[in-house]
Amino acid sequence: MDRAEKAEFVTAIKSELTGAGSIVVAHYAGLTVADMTELRSAMRDAGGTVKVAKNRLVKLALEGTEAEHMAPLFQGQTLIAYAEDPVAAPKAAAEFAKKNDKLVLLGGAMGATSLDQAGVKALATLPSLDELRGKLIGMITTPAQRIAMITKAPAGQVARVIGAYSSKEAA
Repeated sequence: MDRAEKAEFVTAIKSELTGAGSIVVAHYAGLTVADMTELRSAMRDAGGTVKVAKNRLVKLALEGTEAEHMAPLFQGQTLIAYAEDPVAAPKAAAEFAKKNDKLVLLGGAMGATSLDQAGVKALATLPSLDELRGKLIGMITTPAQRIAMITKAPAGQVARVIGAYSSKEAA
């Protein structure tokens, strides 16, 4: 890369990381190309992105952002995983790290909050935004379903009483 390409790369990474809900930093030494492809596809399915970049360029991109405190994590062979959903990137990275011990989670950031390895794993156990939305909709619709059942029950009881009287008179 020449100097202009590096400057363009730094600005692109800076804009992507600024809009990210969470960022995960991990060591990937020993992962095969097939493993990296599997990680990238799992992250893409979760709505996130995985990038491998020079540590120096990522540190330059982090300068002036609220995730600047992550700069010491970039030593050795590191990758960054990020997504708009604050839970998506940590969840996908932690699930992949469980299956493949060569991916070592180092830490990350969620906005201005610094996350260590335990923080990333704790964030990975939380439900995603879509799961939370589903639970919220379920909680909202449950009372309406109960009201409908309660109002429908007396009419059903009246119908059963009338049916019993009609079958009694017919007999």
